[in-house]
Amino acid sequence: MPRPYTTLFLLVSVDGKISTGDTDAMDTDTDYKLIDGVREGNKQYYDLEQQTDLHSLNSGRVFEKIGFNEKKDEPEKTPVSFIVIDSKPHLNKNGTAYLAKKSQTLYIITTNSQHPAFKVKNDFPNIQILKYEEKIDLADALRTLKEKYGVERITIQTGGTMNASWIREGLIDRILLVVAPAMVGGKDTSTLMDGESLHSRDELFKIKALELVRAEPLENSYLLLEYKVKNDA
Repeated sequence: MPRPYTTLFLLVSVDGKISTGDTDAMDTDTDYKLIDGVREGNKQYYDLEQQTDLHSLNSGRVFEKIGFNEKKDEPEKTPVSFIVIDSKPHLNKNGTAYLAKKSQTLYIITTNSQHPAFKVKNDFPNIQILKYEEKIDLADALRTLKEKYGVERITIQTGGTMNASWIREGLIDRILLVVAPAMVGGKDTSTLMDGESLHSRDELFKIKALELVRAEPLENSYLLLEYKVKNDA
């Protein structure tokens, strides 16, 4: 299937957590800066993030969580095109417009016919909407991004539940992890890969083997891990 080359890029704790707790108020972006022994090397993740692909895929929930819906400033146009999966929707009209101003192209993938992107599209010709009826077909969305819009590479930074869908459907080619020197814990705190548990050995095919490409120590006890996903294994 022709689709973009995909990298799942995340900041994780040693125990695999991608958040610091089980509510939206808890977040590594803000909380790691408050922890001695973790704050000192945290900037390395954001420096590496600046080197990722020019097509960046995330969820509307993330943009809502970091306050895009309330932003009032005039954003600087970046070279990045944002791809946002957002069916609830989590983005409001202001947040959608803000992202459109910031993006080269803003792709909204949704099942919601009332998404604010439909309301502001006439004002922002750089908005493209991929509309699905009942459930977003992730494989089809990637195929459309490649065949219709010429997207060749995407960095994906979604939550644990969606990560499980990407990986189990064989849609991730590379995993790039910045491991923070922290143990977070909490059975309800989101991990690198959540989603529904497997229930029998008949489902073992959903587990993807990985091939280690590099393990690179960073400063302040951080670690960079890169894996190739063996989707054909």
